Amino acid sequence: MSTTPLWHKEGTTIDEAAMAFMSKDDVFLDRHLFRYDIRATEAHVRGLGRIDLMEDADVERVAEALHDLDARFQSGAFVLDDRFEDGHSAIEADLTEHLGELGKRIHLGRSRNDQVAVALRLFMLDHLREVRTLATDAQQTAEYLAKTHAGTPMPGYTHLQRAMPSSVDLWMGSFAEGFRDVAHLAKLTGEWIDSSPLGTAAGYGVPLPLDREGVAQELGFDRVQENPMQVQAARGRYEFQVLSVGWQALQEVRRLAWDLVLFSTQEFAFVTLGPGHRTGSSIMPNKHNPDMAELLRGQHAIVGGAMAELMQVIALPSGYQRDLQLTKSALIRGTLATVDGLRQIPNVLAEMTLNTEAMAEAIEPAMHMTEKAVQLAAEGMSFREAYRVAAGTSTETSLRNQ
Repeated sequence: MSTTPLWHKEGTTIDEAAMAFMSKDDVFLDRHLFRYDIRATEAHVRGLGRIDLMEDADVERVAEALHDLDARFQSGAFVLDDRFEDGHSAIEADLTEHLGELGKRIHLGRSRNDQVAVALRLFMLDHLREVRTLATDAQQTAEYLAKTHAGTPMPGYTHLQRAMPSSVDLWMGSFAEGFRDVAHLAKLTGEWIDSSPLGTAAGYGVPLPLDREGVAQELGFDRVQENPMQVQAARGRYEFQVLSVGWQALQEVRRLAWDLVLFSTQEFAFVTLGPGHRTGSSIMPNKHNPDMAELLRGQHAIVGGAMAELMQVIALPSGYQRDLQLTKSALIRGTLATVDGLRQIPNVLAEMTLNTEAMAEAIEPAMHMTEKAVQLAAEGMSFREAYRVAAGTSTETSLRNQ
């Protein structure tokens, strides 16, 4: 199988060290995109057939070869590795090996620029659908706990100080609503990026009557992204928005994780994590560490770092720039972190134990001061006077209790 770069010309010298630097880990990252690239290649070839640039029989031969490549890739019989510059080169090399000159025709009317753009777009849309599913799972688990513990008292905190009486259903309900918002945001973001870039080539289109609408429909896109320059200008920006969904998702995860770490300390003793979500110390036999919660708390940093990386890369002029290759790593790293974090939440919530007695005992009389002030104000006293009266009442009560 030929692994010569697609752009290689007669008399061109390939500097292996330079190639290694320029390619970096791109071909390995393409393992996450390879099946999308195969799908888009088939759709493109079928589009060529509809405008009579490829015979129907040849279209079917290519489609069959692509299905075979997809199956071999999934089974491990075909390995995408550093023999190839990238996944696009690997597809064309494999088709050429099996179909001869016909395999070399598949690049007609497209560039690696729109080829990677469409694979990334399909990858991101699938990722957003997965985030919606996982966020909904987390939402439903939190809702179940809220309903199971409806009215179960627990302290509410501000500044990490006891503030007002609260309840487990209010606590868990906040996460249910948060994860519901994440699912909604993933849906909105999916609608925003749901357009096909295929057929825009390197950013200036191609002088062929490509069936862009038909190809977009075949790939399941809602519409075609019309301006070819905007396709390249969107690189990195769409990825950033997708990662921002992950940032919001893991912000909910981080808040929950923080609460679980705090509430599982002996000082609070409100929560005991499930046995599969705790570890022990290698030296202290008495320790039970909330490792799962702590690692979930840190997962947010991966997405935040990926977003910062993207922001530094995408400050570019119009037209494609090779810098954009660097956005792929940040996107894939951030999306994997988002999914990994969200996937843990239902089990963490379902397997933890709540110490409702400790929660109820932590509600001290002073925490009812606000309720007293509001009642007095509702009866006609100015709120500021009611505030002072309630504060004095609470002080007297606390002194008597001593």
